[in-house]
This record gives sequence, C-alpha cells and structure tokens, in this order.
Amino acid sequence: MRRDVFQAIADPTRREIINLIAFNSLNLNAIAENFDMSRPAISQHIKILTECGIVAIRQDGRERFCEVKFDRLSEVSKWIDQYRNFWNTKLDALDIHLKTNLK
Repeated sequence: MRRDVFQAIADPTRREIINLIAFNSLNLNAIAENFDMSRPAISQHIKILTECGIVAIRQDGRERFCEVKFDRLSEVSKWIDQYRNFWNTKLDALDIHLKTNLK
C-alpha cells in the first residue's frame, strides 16, 4: 500500500514520534520508552513513517536510529499555505471593513 505524508501525521502517536526525534535521533527502544504501548506497536508506527519518507532508519552497529526527514513535510506546508493565504486575505478584508465602517 502506498502511503502519503498526510496519513503519517494523521495519528497523534506518529506526530509525537516526529516531535521526539525532530532534533535528536533516537534508537527504537528510546522511542518506545516514551509511550504506554508495546514495542511492536511503536515499530508499526515507525514503519508507516518510514514508508511515507518522513523517518529514515540509520544502522549504527547493532542499534537502529530514527531520524526525521523534514523535506517530506514540505508537502504538508505547501498544502497549509494555500489555506493560510486564503484566510489572511479574508481577515485583512474584514479588518479593512471594520476599520472603515466602525468609525
């Protein structure tokens, strides 16, 4: 099954995993310690993040470290920007309307 970045960030656990490893790569056990769920469940979440290209796993000896690939999140940013621009335009127009008509 082909997954996309939006499926990856739809789940709160996966978003928290991204937050955990955003600036420091962690091994799988260190990630799992932050959640009240089984290691296999966390591994499944990481698998989805990996399939979506948001997380890369780096082998260092016997350890496997997870790292965020922020470039994949740019797709989400672009999608949000179109709505940000829309609402900024609408809110600017409302501001002008209120300043003009409430004098």
